[in-house]
Amino acid sequence: MQDERASQLAAVEAEIRALSESPLYDYRVTNHYHPVIGEGNPNAEIMFIGEAPGEVEAKTGRPFVGPAGRMLDSLLKGIGLERSDVYITNVVKDRPPDNRDPRVKEVRLYAPFLWRQIEIVQPRVVVPLGRHALDFVRKHFEGMTEEGSITTLHGVAVPVEAPYGRVFIVPLFHPAVVFYREDLKETIENDFRLLGELINNRQPAEK
Repeated sequence: MQDERASQLAAVEAEIRALSESPLYDYRVTNHYHPVIGEGNPNAEIMFIGEAPGEVEAKTGRPFVGPAGRMLDSLLKGIGLERSDVYITNVVKDRPPDNRDPRVKEVRLYAPFLWRQIEIVQPRVVVPLGRHALDFVRKHFEGMTEEGSITTLHGVAVPVEAPYGRVFIVPLFHPAVVFYREDLKETIENDFRLLGELINNRQPAEK
């Protein structure tokens, strides 16, 4: 099963690499960037969804590298997980210029690829990091609340329905927030403990 899912994810990656109709494609090629598709366990119980890659991510082709990535790794380690245990991706797979927010047409173009990744991996916990990721889960998961933001919903496990069964949506602050809001570090650590509880206190569903 894992080999089959890895193959399906590789097919998604190949399509995105060739996505010349993307408004971000020329910017990628001109700057010798890579698309950032996602990485991790194809059978992951937890999937993290960021908004779009930054410059370091675009240069390496990997999500959440650099200081934010090290913070994420540390938070995962705190609940007994490694990066290789989870799956990490973004709504938009190419870097927008100057780290600007993704535009509506860019989100609309890349969203179907993210949904395919979700259907392939079939995570039982989906973690949106940021506004665009939260908007995505609201549009795609039946039962997700339309009210609130990351600030008001962080650390709350919302049960929703996916085509493959029940899923918990757990919005979280982006790990990089601790670099300019150190007062939120304890909050983020507590929120991550909820992820550990969701996985460890439940018999994982058969895949």
